[in-house]
Amino acid sequence: MTPLEYVQQRKIVAIVRGLKPEYIVRLGHAFEEGGIGLMEVTYDQKAPETWKNTAAAIEAIEKEFGDRVLVGAGTVITPEQVSMTYNAGGHYLVTPTTQPEIIRMGKALGMGLYPGAFSPSEILEAWNAGADAVKVFPAGSLGPGYIKAVRAPLGHIPLMAVGGVNEKNAAEYMKAGCVGIGAGGNLVNREWIENGEWDKVTALAREFMKAVSEE
Repeated sequence: MTPLEYVQQRKIVAIVRGLKPEYIVRLGHAFEEGGIGLMEVTYDQKAPETWKNTAAAIEAIEKEFGDRVLVGAGTVITPEQVSMTYNAGGHYLVTPTTQPEIIRMGKALGMGLYPGAFSPSEILEAWNAGADAVKVFPAGSLGPGYIKAVRAPLGHIPLMAVGGVNEKNAAEYMKAGCVGIGAGGNLVNREWIENGEWDKVTALAREFMKAVSEE
């Protein structure tokens, strides 16, 4: 399967930020049980000392799940983070901005690329640089209507909605023409995770999957 086909088939990327390593694999099992097959572990740009932990988490998910729960890195903005993700076994890169040099570096390593963009100009620039799909971010500030409007002239570019997407509005973004969505805080409930309430995580994952399957 190509990086685009993974998103088209699985539809939801679970975005994991700042989670302790001991929770990562168990969280992956909760997502897998709920039907989610893509996990993005993000780098914290304010804390470079944590990047090695991010890479270790990516490696742990890859070893545990392989392509059952495909893992990649998020908030990637430096060549060092591209290399760290590749060496950890990450399959794809998600960026907050459109950086053609990062896109090209990741593509040269055979990784999937989902760069972030806000405007039609950025979306086209990301696509021309080699993106597999373009992450419209922050989608919640723009709404499904924006996706639909952008797709009128740029319908050949696969779009993902990230930022402010939840189980209640996910279907609207899919109906507007997105190939998939990314969900962080609205899906990855830190309190449930720290309390070991994995059944709640799985139940919410199922709600998300049901929403994106109804478009």
